Amino acid sequence: MSGPDVILVKCKNCGTMNRIPADKINLRARCGKCKAPLELGSFSGGTPVTVTDANFEMEVLKSPVPVLLDCWAPWCGPCRMVSPIVDDIARDLAGSLKVGKLNVDENPMTASRFQIMSIPTLLLFKNGQVVDQIVGALPKAQILQRVKPHIPYN
Repeated sequence: MSGPDVILVKCKNCGTMNRIPADKINLRARCGKCKAPLELGSFSGGTPVTVTDANFEMEVLKSPVPVLLDCWAPWCGPCRMVSPIVDDIARDLAGSLKVGKLNVDENPMTASRFQIMSIPTLLLFKNGQVVDQIVGALPKAQILQRVKPHIPYN
């Protein structure tokens, strides 16, 4: 059973889903089935990861768990309102959901690729595909209502 203190990591060698305790995520984990080293990416124990144009593919598209990507800018008032909610969701759903933050001013290629025209925009990725998009500042309950159906363990 997975929970808030377990990270799910898919083995790139054999495809097995491995459960890694969140407090052991910095160790050199190996697949329980084939013993190949696991690529853990950036799991930060319930805090959002910084996503950039350079690491977008690894952090978002290749993530073994769904990703909620907060597209924001530092000058945006509504973005500052949503930020603590996104941080709470990262903490509440750690292990089941990766949360990332993409500064659209510093990462224009990714923002353009997903046609981010208004911020804040939250993109929900599952298996490398956008499965939902939330534009604007919504309360935590409404964001969770949209996110939870896409999370295997919550």
